[in-house]
Amino acid sequence: MPDRSKRAIVRPLLKKCTLDPNDLASYRLISDLSFVFKVVEKVVDARFAAHAARHSLLPTLQSAYRPNHSAVICILNDIISAIDQGHIGALMLLDLSAAFDTVDHQILADVLRRRFGTAGDALDWVVNFLSNRSQVVRVGSCESGVITLLFGVPQGFVLGPKRFLEYAEFGCT
Repeated sequence: MPDRSKRAIVRPLLKKCTLDPNDLASYRLISDLSFVFKVVEKVVDARFAAHAARHSLLPTLQSAYRPNHSAVICILNDIISAIDQGHIGALMLLDLSAAFDTVDHQILADVLRRRFGTAGDALDWVVNFLSNRSQVVRVGSCESGVITLLFGVPQGFVLGPKRFLEYAEFGCT
């Protein structure tokens, strides 16, 4: 049974104002967070980012959620260089919009331990943060039933995208 203290209240947020508000696929679930958790999350994020940078743990071309890194500039440069050399440039895009929901917590813990050297209390904190979670979706005064989360990283958290990137990097080394 999920820990009641780890039950997130999430609210649906329209992804874009141009999307159909009557289509459930037009919404992203965002977790409501306490001020204290937001502060703790920012501290953890800053410490992990410093650790990853100090030890060069992320690929140099990994640009998402990293300051002073831009995939757009890199892609544009590569396309212009290819054209300048008389080659044909092509761009293939992959939609990972639901990828956050697929993160296996055990695999993420293994990646953090092996690739990033996370251990002890720090690893225990991440594992505890992800395990035994549940959520309730709230719209106005109406709430859904309790949903147990077996996979995924919470959306609306600063750490969610970062944990997904670490997870996705396990096959890139």
